[in-house]
Amino acid sequence: MLKKLLSYVGKYKKEAILAPVTIIGEVAMEVLIPYVMASIINKGISKGNIKHVALMGALMVVMALVSLFFGAVAGRFSAVAAVGFAKNLRGALFKKVQSFSFANVDKFSTASLTTRLTTDVSNIQMAFMMFIRTAVRAPMMMIFALIMAITTNASLSLVFLCAIPVLGAAVGLIMTKAHPRFKAMLTLYDGMNARVQENLVGIRTVKAFVREDYEKQKFTESTEQVRKAQVRAEKLVILTMPFMQLCMYASIIAILFFGGHMISGGNMLTGDLTQFITYVGQILMSLMMLSFMFMMFVISRASLQRIYEVLTEESDIVSPENAVSEVEDGSVSFKNVSFSYFKDMNNLSLEKINLDIKSGETIGIIGGTGSSKTTLVQLIPRLYDATDGEVLVGGRNVREYDLEALRNQVAMVLQKNVLFSGTIKENLKWGNADASDEEIIEACKHACAHDFVMSFPDGYEQDLGQGGVNVSGGQKQRLCIARALLKKPKILIFDDSTSAVDTATDASIRKAFRENLSDVTTFIIAQRISSVQDADRIIVMDDGKIINVGTHEELLKTSDIYREVYESQQKGGDE
Repeated sequence: MLKKLLSYVGKYKKEAILAPVTIIGEVAMEVLIPYVMASIINKGISKGNIKHVALMGALMVVMALVSLFFGAVAGRFSAVAAVGFAKNLRGALFKKVQSFSFANVDKFSTASLTTRLTTDVSNIQMAFMMFIRTAVRAPMMMIFALIMAITTNASLSLVFLCAIPVLGAAVGLIMTKAHPRFKAMLTLYDGMNARVQENLVGIRTVKAFVREDYEKQKFTESTEQVRKAQVRAEKLVILTMPFMQLCMYASIIAILFFGGHMISGGNMLTGDLTQFITYVGQILMSLMMLSFMFMMFVISRASLQRIYEVLTEESDIVSPENAVSEVEDGSVSFKNVSFSYFKDMNNLSLEKINLDIKSGETIGIIGGTGSSKTTLVQLIPRLYDATDGEVLVGGRNVREYDLEALRNQVAMVLQKNVLFSGTIKENLKWGNADASDEEIIEACKHACAHDFVMSFPDGYEQDLGQGGVNVSGGQKQRLCIARALLKKPKILIFDDSTSAVDTATDASIRKAFRENLSDVTTFIIAQRISSVQDADRIIVMDDGKIINVGTHEELLKTSDIYREVYESQQKGGDE
């Protein structure tokens, strides 16, 4: 896992290597300074040798400045490497998410993926920065200081044999207990982010139903759960500092006690004891840094696992080897197709679908909510794969196609119309990045969008704002239809995409399609009979099954469901 994640250091390897190298220089200076200080006390102050004090004092200043220089350079290198690593990791995650099928996204949830791309990456960034600095600094400091301490007084160094094992055991115990608590905390973060995302997306609905207080209460509950989980996790980690300080001060007291007796007995010089105490501080401080580094790894370990899960997740929908790169025509066939979102043949959303559609046909699809109309058409561009049976486009199984080639020939206008930040023209060019102004205008005219676009002050250069907040629901639908038309596909799917436009505009759009898209296979999912009654054939669906297929006139005679819907809508129109 670590090997895979560290591979994303990429071009920042130089900085990641130079950071610990320069830290070695910083540590060397810090360890040598107490030795010079002892010389000042033993050979200078004790003997009244001012020249020696001045010379060694100047050397100490130079060594401190060198140490400062190495520390500053190491800090810069480590910051550059850590930020670059986080950038690469975040980019790899985003790229991976873009390759996911709908099923993969459903598995993680959008809120969880958002947390992994933000909070989890930030945790790993901090851990990586600490690793390339502390993982070298702390061991080197401890080794150098321990050598110098033993060289100064070997018998007094036995104090460490008591302090180090106790400290190591305590840190190990805390690490073991803290990890599952941090993992649970991050799961609650996902829930909190989901609440924020849901609220921001549906802010108009919240205000329309005056539910602000309710949403505030729900969010407060989410944040309280996160707070409690964080406190529960961190109250273990915060025990590390007082325990380390206890060990450190106990060691210093013991050294002062035994060292004082040695000085009284003439077995040790005052400068040596001062030097030794400094090395004790450095050794125990390095142990503290190591334990903090381990604590950071405990915190980030859950983040590491969550990010690794995303990076190693394999999309269940990929292009095959030697994939077909061209779709011959817009014909579509469903051969005994069944589908389950849970890969469970006992829990099917579609069951035994058999249907043959010729290229250029217009197919209407009618059915109640939950009848799996949308699920049916999502199998055509392989947004999902059939659980059983096969779906053919252009005479070939959709699993044989290169995904990009297949989806370039299938344009969908989804139920939820999504526009992105930017101008109207930039959004329309999602359909065809190379579309000319004339092609854009023509597509908008077919979608009955040109007139309202030109009513804006900046026309096609009008900025839509985030999510297209500057246009109405009907205008958004028409822009999404125009965007799909710009793809010039062989198959066009409208998933209830004219529900927000008036009947006159709906009729105008359908007329434009009949006149200009006669060679394109068109699927129209709708609730209004008027939207599909001119179709070559109409499919009536119920509970994941095709109940009837026929023209408008045929279904009025043969389909009870269709006739009931038609009469209820006609009655509503008459009233």
